[in-house]
Amino acid sequence: MNTLRIAGGQVLRPDATVEDADVLVDRDEGTILDIGADLDADADETLDAAGCLVTPGLVNAHCHVAMTLLRGYADDKPLDAWLREDIWPAEGALMPEDVRAGAELGLVEMIKSGTTGFADMYFHVPEIAAAVEEAGLRARLGHGVVTLGKDDADARADIDESLDVAREFDGAADGRIRTAAMPHSLTTVAEEYLREFVADAHDEGIPVHYHANETTDEVDPIVDERGERPLSYAKDLGMLTGDDFLAHGVHVDDAEIDLLDEAGTGVVHCPASNMKLASGMAPVQKLLDAGVTVGLGTDGAASNNDLDMFDEMRDAAMLGKLAAEDASAVAAPDVVRMATAGSAAAVDLPGGALEVGGAADLAVVDLDAPHLTPANDLVSHLAYAARGSDVRHTVCDGRVLMRDREVLTLDEDAVMARAREAVASLRERV
Repeated sequence: MNTLRIAGGQVLRPDATVEDADVLVDRDEGTILDIGADLDADADETLDAAGCLVTPGLVNAHCHVAMTLLRGYADDKPLDAWLREDIWPAEGALMPEDVRAGAELGLVEMIKSGTTGFADMYFHVPEIAAAVEEAGLRARLGHGVVTLGKDDADARADIDESLDVAREFDGAADGRIRTAAMPHSLTTVAEEYLREFVADAHDEGIPVHYHANETTDEVDPIVDERGERPLSYAKDLGMLTGDDFLAHGVHVDDAEIDLLDEAGTGVVHCPASNMKLASGMAPVQKLLDAGVTVGLGTDGAASNNDLDMFDEMRDAAMLGKLAAEDASAVAAPDVVRMATAGSAAAVDLPGGALEVGGAADLAVVDLDAPHLTPANDLVSHLAYAARGSDVRHTVCDGRVLMRDREVLTLDEDAVMARAREAVASLRERV
């Protein structure tokens, strides 16, 4: 057996308690063999976790990873104008090699900040899948569909590509890649296409992921035209099932929260993006109280502007308290759970908890820093004080992706150089 030992640290358990323990991993199977004191000192490889907290790998449950190329490209504008005037024109000029460069840059950023899995909606998905395979992370990938402004042939081609991508890449990268059908939103894909698209996906067992209720501009037109709320419309379209998950859910009312709970549909909260685009404050505590599965995501780096899930945890806790007008709302353990087990459950990827037999996806957070001293409450520190740069080691599927801050699966300097070149060329084309 080929084993990895994470030794000498403290371990965050699924019940949010912390204990002094080692973690022993079966590297061939990518699973956790044991968690306890003074485990096998004869492991094939050892990671030093002294002075560290071993946590589940973080799961970024909604992002557009290649949008790292558009970081800082357009800021300080509302969502609709930002998309139509800046982002969509730039994305229209992206070539497959640009998406590969942006994806690799995002994957390096995620590895360096303890993220081991993510869900991604974009295009040129084969390039993203190839980058994920090389980087060693887990992902649920999908081609995003927009039919707005397209004729019937182009709209159907977009839908066909999304379904083809979902079929082709599910199970790729030794099973680390899963897929989904991804209509962009309830307002950017016309009803006749949504009905057919969703039915075809579900007939093949393919889950559906989409943006919903992100802004009032995604709510009001549906209410005005149909006389019903967006998630009632989504239910009618068959888009609320236990396999599906939606991003944002900022402007959901109590009846829609009940629909989510009844259906078992996960919601991915993206607080930084929602704040930056002034989209609003999602009722996260209400969702949690109702029993809805809530994950956490960064959204794209153009509207965040980073992929650091530690930042996202802090933002989620702070914004959740404001939304509820209650300082006890969206407490630290809830936020940490959202970024780990909640996200993993929402997008149906392995990981999210450190337990024997579970996926060996983990991050080792170095506690030896002024901003993490004193260690009064390490769960509180994860939610409110830790930074992605505090991560010392990152492991996914039993494989060490980063050791002592050095990314082992991608050449960090070369990745950044390619991203700079891609952006320079993109700017000239746009």
